Amino acid sequence: MTTYAVTAVGPDGPGEVAALAEALATLGANLEDASMTRLRGHFAMTLVASVSASAAEVEQALEPVAASTGLHVSVWPVDADAPPPEDGRPWRVTLHGADRPGLVAGVARELAGSGANITDLSCRLVGDLYVMTLDVDAATEPDLAAVAARLGVTLHVVAADEDVL
Repeated sequence: MTTYAVTAVGPDGPGEVAALAEALATLGANLEDASMTRLRGHFAMTLVASVSASAAEVEQALEPVAASTGLHVSVWPVDADAPPPEDGRPWRVTLHGADRPGLVAGVARELAGSGANITDLSCRLVGDLYVMTLDVDAATEPDLAAVAARLGVTLHVVAADEDVL
């Protein structure tokens, strides 16, 4: 089995998830991780799948989906079990403020500089209000007071619960 990352981005409409999942199922692929969202009316999905097929065979199975939906699809091999960062615990960071360029860059740079790893990021523009939510792994609670003041936004950091299965 080889593990692949697959990305698909394009016009949103009903059936994209089904079409991608069905095409991979025809190869006997096991979908191990997936994330999908709409970004300003556009479909965006990334998934990790294990399959006994070459990258070329996976791409070939996904070609009809791309052709019928207008999605841009890419496939590449990835490590099946990338090692998790050491000494990290989960934190949830939320930001609210007036929209302007540089908000994501400023917060992301501050987190990276402190050794924190962003594991999930969601941003939405609601009128003039910019709302960002980040899941972060860090050894200690990220101190974002200085970047919040510099960017003129409100930032909150709370310990995040581990996923319960």
